[in-house]
Amino acid sequence: MTDDSNIPDILEHGAPVDGQPQISEKRLYMQLQVFTNVSDPETLTNAVAESGLEAAVYLDISDPDGIGVLFFSVEPDVFVTDIRTLLTSAPFAALERRSAMTMFGRSYSLGYEPDLQDALIGRPRRTVLNPDWPWVIWYPLRRNGSFAQLEHKEQRQILMEHAHIGRAFGTADFAHDVRLACYGLDEADNDFVIGLLGKELYPLSRVVQDMRKTQQTSLYIDSLGPFFIGKKIWASPTNL
Repeated sequence: MTDDSNIPDILEHGAPVDGQPQISEKRLYMQLQVFTNVSDPETLTNAVAESGLEAAVYLDISDPDGIGVLFFSVEPDVFVTDIRTLLTSAPFAALERRSAMTMFGRSYSLGYEPDLQDALIGRPRRTVLNPDWPWVIWYPLRRNGSFAQLEHKEQRQILMEHAHIGRAFGTADFAHDVRLACYGLDEADNDFVIGLLGKELYPLSRVVQDMRKTQQTSLYIDSLGPFFIGKKIWASPTNL
């Protein structure tokens, strides 16, 4: 007889609904690829659109020849099949890819989401596709080991300080976030990839500024960045 108590629980969990647990084995994977020496962004945008892949395309504010493409799918195989085929074919094959800017992560639950499936897939997808939020800042971060050693209650209190700032900016429609876990998925051993999205660029920068004062950022973050700052010029239809 198998001892189920020794089997790790790798499902995502949300808040119970009508007394029934919410669980899911599906997550949304996202990857940002950044390129330079792009002479014709429209040609690249057309190639992404014709591929049928779900994506968003950004102009890179830090590089006048740069462009970023955010791909996303619930199936990780897509990144080593269809997306790989697209990026190794014309017009992408002729570009210089900035590998140090590549970011890859998965959506995750905190355990109290009222609608687990929407939190894992629907909300992050809507956020990156929303035509009213063209400005973006994407960056990875890594916490230090001291945070992992804290009691769960203390961790929660520290994270709530962070969350309070995020909710305030979101309620005001200044900035909206996408949070992805990237444990074991990142060359630099980062823990998370964060996306900040909104109507204007300044509030996104201000979120980062205000977060610097929190305990989590000032005491428990080992590294932030690199930062990709861009403006969306194309995105997949939201009704796909």
